[in-house]
Amino acid sequence: MNTLSLAVGGLLIALLAPSAQARDTVHMLSVETAMNTPDAKQKLDPSIKFIFADAPHGKVLEEHGSFITNKKTNAFGKSDQAACNWVMLSALLSLQDRVRTEGGNAVINIESYYKQQPNVSRSEFECHAGAIMAGVALRGDVVTLAE
Repeated sequence: MNTLSLAVGGLLIALLAPSAQARDTVHMLSVETAMNTPDAKQKLDPSIKFIFADAPHGKVLEEHGSFITNKKTNAFGKSDQAACNWVMLSALLSLQDRVRTEGGNAVINIESYYKQQPNVSRSEFECHAGAIMAGVALRGDVVTLAE
């Protein structure tokens, strides 16, 4: 009986294992949509500029360095869009904190940087969403721009 139980248990594990694999759906989502959510409008400092890819910006007066942020959030029970917008806000807030720490007023050349793979876009960011977690990684240059 013990051998039969082990065999049945092993068979169940083998059959259920594929469904237990983690989902990792890659989304390219709108930066504008993410930055215009009510939470983003409330939490992002309007005096700090976030400039994606090679979008035009003013004259750089001072460079403070290139920085990476890698954020994850709980995606359980949320749509991928909602989880991705939330984790994007978290990543932007991290860059905003870095701007304040370094004494700048902008982040330029922002690009998605998930698993250290650059994905450059003026209008979209890369988000990886699973059943439990969603993640966004960004890289950008903190600078002081001429007003």
